[in-house]
Amino acid sequence: MKKKIKKLLSLVFTGVLLGASMTSLVASADEPYDVYNYDRWGEAIPSQAGYIADRAVSGNDLGVGHFDSPSDIFRDYNDIFYIVDSGNDRIVAVNSDFDEVIKIYDEFTMPDGSTTTLQNPMGIYVSEETELIYIADNENARVLVCDYDANVVQEITKPTSEVFDQNRTFLPQRVIVDKAGNIYVVLGNITTGAAMFDSSGEFTGFYGANRVEPTAEIIGNYIMNLFTSEEKKARQARNVPTGITSFDIDGDFIFTCTSSTTQTTDTVKKLNAAGDNIFSSMDLTFGDYTPMYDSTQNKTMSPQICDIDIADDGNINCLDFTTGRVFQYDEDCNLLFITGTIAKQVGGFDQVVALESMGNNLYVLDQQKNTVTIFVETTFGEIVHEATALYNAGYYEEALEPWYEVLKRDGNYRRAYIGVASALLNAGDYEGAMEYAELADMPTIYNKAFEGYRSEFLSDHFTAIVIILIILVIALIILSRFSKKRRLAREAAEKAEREKLIKEMEDE
Repeated sequence: MKKKIKKLLSLVFTGVLLGASMTSLVASADEPYDVYNYDRWGEAIPSQAGYIADRAVSGNDLGVGHFDSPSDIFRDYNDIFYIVDSGNDRIVAVNSDFDEVIKIYDEFTMPDGSTTTLQNPMGIYVSEETELIYIADNENARVLVCDYDANVVQEITKPTSEVFDQNRTFLPQRVIVDKAGNIYVVLGNITTGAAMFDSSGEFTGFYGANRVEPTAEIIGNYIMNLFTSEEKKARQARNVPTGITSFDIDGDFIFTCTSSTTQTTDTVKKLNAAGDNIFSSMDLTFGDYTPMYDSTQNKTMSPQICDIDIADDGNINCLDFTTGRVFQYDEDCNLLFITGTIAKQVGGFDQVVALESMGNNLYVLDQQKNTVTIFVETTFGEIVHEATALYNAGYYEEALEPWYEVLKRDGNYRRAYIGVASALLNAGDYEGAMEYAELADMPTIYNKAFEGYRSEFLSDHFTAIVIILIILVIALIILSRFSKKRRLAREAAEKAEREKLIKEMEDE
């Protein structure tokens, strides 16, 4: 009978698991690419999609002719998108619905009244504070600054400063501007950080250089240099860091990324005004946790973060050139979603180069397909973003229900376990916080919850604990005295026995 019951329970349990699996498959059946995330052990597992590809827009769709190797996309404070159409030497401004062209910037008026054109532009930024457009005009070796009517107000070229290597060509690739009007330029052949100019165009130095990757060779060279003469050191090749690939600005912070396949430190940085990396002390991974193996090319593909975007809600979007995927993180760099892939269908890419966001949408630029793919938020993504926004704003308890809803839809979603653990910790439910922190593999939250649980336990049972301690002390005292009496009695008996033996020996 017991065996039959066990067999029946086993069948029921199996049926439940199969039902859950089928539900998950149905929920993700409409996705044009494999959707996955990572569990607490760092293993890739199927997951619910946060975004789904809606459509891909080409230059022909917009009525401006075929895009040719576009290299950047930017959304300004009026929700106008600017597409850098590099091969056609122009900037195409479109509306937020991507169905109407606002303006084409292909000819500019200089201050003296003459006209100028772009030559392989590669980056663009529109400043709300200055109300000016900044264009990285690569092959013209300049940053062109103009108003919305294409009237040039400033032209930044190679600095004559001794700090800037005069043997280097000035090749702007990306440009951003802070609230004070300072201009930051990523240069294609410079690895010492972004070139920084003040609002008047004066060169002020370099900003945000990456650290040199501490490889075994570099460490060995450093040790050898301790015993090498200055003359030999001067003849040795210098180790240089990899350059910044792209960046974005969010308030007082500048976020940078590098697409080097050999760089593991400073892949993504969050820099303050002094150029210090806020992420430097954190153990972070951007892109896939482990390099992906491509059987078609028979080689391992390491992540190459080629662009970065900070969304309006503070989430960090990283574009991986290697896999054609967008990796989205919250403010604390917890992975939220992985979107896109290398593929021919909508939602897949040939060669990604830039991304942008607006509200609930993501916009990814493909340099080979010459299209902008628009991803829209799913219901699951909406719930996750709601919970994340509440959590980041400090409303932990309010975020609890959305996090529970996330777990109902995806029981393996690690970020939700972290959110629930934090909410329960904040609410004083230390046992629950410990349980969810353990499921999320978050020792920091678990330790805080354990400390709270221990303090609460001691507070609730203080009187009982004191009474028990008093009883234990009294018992120890009594036991000690009893043991002492027994010891004294034993010693007296042993002494008497020895005296008896001595007397008997004397009598003999």
